[in-house]
Amino acid sequence: MSGIRTQEYLNFKVKNQVRVNKYLNIVLWFFVITGPAIASGIKAGIFNDIEYKTCLIISLVVIALAGIHLIMLKKIPNSPITAVFALTALDSLIVYMSYNHVSIFLTWFLVPLLSLLFCDRYFFAYSAVLNYVLMCITTWLTAPYEASFRTDYESVSVYYTDVISGFTIESVIMLSGGLIILKLITDYFKELFRQYEQININRQQMDEKMKILDSMAEIYDNVNLINFIDNTEMALRDPEMKKHGIDMNTQTHTLMNQKIKNQVMPDQLDEFLTFTNITTVRSRLSQKKLISADFIDVVSGWFRAQYITVDATLDGIPNVVIYTTRNVDEEKRREENLIRLSMTDEMTRLYNRRCYDEDLAEFRNTSLDEDFVLFSIDLNGLKIVNDTKGHAAGDELIKGCADCLALTLRQKGKVYRTGGDEFMAIIHTADPGKLREMIREKAAEWHGIYSDQITMSIGYAAARDYCNATVDELERLADANMYAEKEKYYRQKGIDRRKS
Repeated sequence: MSGIRTQEYLNFKVKNQVRVNKYLNIVLWFFVITGPAIASGIKAGIFNDIEYKTCLIISLVVIALAGIHLIMLKKIPNSPITAVFALTALDSLIVYMSYNHVSIFLTWFLVPLLSLLFCDRYFFAYSAVLNYVLMCITTWLTAPYEASFRTDYESVSVYYTDVISGFTIESVIMLSGGLIILKLITDYFKELFRQYEQININRQQMDEKMKILDSMAEIYDNVNLINFIDNTEMALRDPEMKKHGIDMNTQTHTLMNQKIKNQVMPDQLDEFLTFTNITTVRSRLSQKKLISADFIDVVSGWFRAQYITVDATLDGIPNVVIYTTRNVDEEKRREENLIRLSMTDEMTRLYNRRCYDEDLAEFRNTSLDEDFVLFSIDLNGLKIVNDTKGHAAGDELIKGCADCLALTLRQKGKVYRTGGDEFMAIIHTADPGKLREMIREKAAEWHGIYSDQITMSIGYAAARDYCNATVDELERLADANMYAEKEKYYRQKGIDRRKS
């Protein structure tokens, strides 16, 4: 046995020892009536060789022994001495009765058999040895008396030898049988404690699992325990913890999901029903810890549905699954905000180069609409302003340019800052030329603190003008158109860009 089980068994033996001692004390008190019972036999002429004085002594001795044993039970109930005293007292009583010619035979073996109740081989060995020794002594003392009534024995010693031989054989049989019984009893109790320990371990494990499940129930909005062994579901948030059957032949969704589906956004309902189809969960969750998907609740926003494996076969097929839903609307908003920040230029709040590259990559894999237009915009004179008025003035120009582009183009598509003074726009319009003029008009209205005006070189390339062009080709055409505009601007201003 393990250390824990051994200690529990030892504790059981001590408690059992106290319990058996109490019963032995009752037996001792019961023996008080032996004196009166024998006295009745004397009066009835049954016991001719026994005196009334013997009956009185038996009763008084039993009262004394029972009283002493009762005191020991109260003072030292767990002590082996208390048990030894009870066994010795019973043997002593039998010796006295035998010596005073009260005929007893099987009673000699009563005390060793009673000692088996202690489930301890030491108590049994003590009782058996003491019993045999007292049996030999008592038989020797009473042999002359008993032999005097027998004519089939030549002498007292022959009688003694015959009787003791029989007692010895019976004692050996009793000892062997007692040891076997004792082993069976102790093995039985040890096995009980082993099973008890295993039950406790299982209960602790189950308690731990239930604590985890309770914790999960607090975290999640809905928690459903699905058992594929008995095909049941149980809502862990339900105080009653009531199990509901699942008919795998006719039922495709649990009771919980039948309620949840009524709140799912209509355009996501088919996807939700596919994900939560109970007949396919085991195969989809095979060899996995969990599967999850996000959906939108029409009332509370985004929520995440998850199937989590709790118990599985050796092949990884789930037997018990936890199904949970949890509101992740705030998490989704943070995620969207982080994505937006990662795709946004910090200074201008326009989309950044990364966002532009990702959007452009999507258009590479799709056909372009006829109204698809790529704008390439470059801020004029930024370097001169930075050199003459400082970077604060240059930043003002960049923000002013971004504002003009956003106010003009944002309703038609997306505007990106792709470099220091470089901007791109992906627009859907049938008249890109008009939009370019609107940008220039908006720029003409702009006035800053450090600068009074802002100018931009604007080029574009429309898909309808270049039917077979790819998006990358349109980008190059828009850039070329923008650079042509920039050259035109510097010629008009009489600025030599190389000297600048």
